[in-house]
Amino acid sequence: MKLHELFVALGEEAFRSQLRGISMGTLRTYQIFDRVKTRCHLAKLNTENLRAASGRLWERLKSGEEELALELSQAVLVSQMKLIVDVLNFFEIPHEDGFFAKETEPRNYLKDGWQEAAYERFKGEYPAALLVFYLNHLAHEMDENSLVFQPAS
Repeated sequence: MKLHELFVALGEEAFRSQLRGISMGTLRTYQIFDRVKTRCHLAKLNTENLRAASGRLWERLKSGEEELALELSQAVLVSQMKLIVDVLNFFEIPHEDGFFAKETEPRNYLKDGWQEAAYERFKGEYPAALLVFYLNHLAHEMDENSLVFQPAS
């Protein structure tokens, strides 16, 4: 599964929800603001312009723009570090403020059914679209051929 396929599989409403969670200040902190602005083809990047461009961005993802998907997934995830830290702590995966510690192989900490277990644990704490996106992104980091996880509940 490619990242653009993940966005498409989760649906347009989930995509719009993820865009709403992007923090411009966090993008600047992680020094990806300009990359996201450029990849989104926006003269000015702010929350209003990003939301207004969501339809065009969605169409570009559906057409297979993997580079756009990569930048947007990074923007979504760095804006939600608390969720990432909570999930990694839940599985006791070594990390440095949400980033895998060197030499860490996350798959060694994840047993069968790990996505469902994490979803059940955090579904009331975080928006479902964001949680499902991160769980799928984590699976993608370990295996680019992973199937899309859609929770039963």
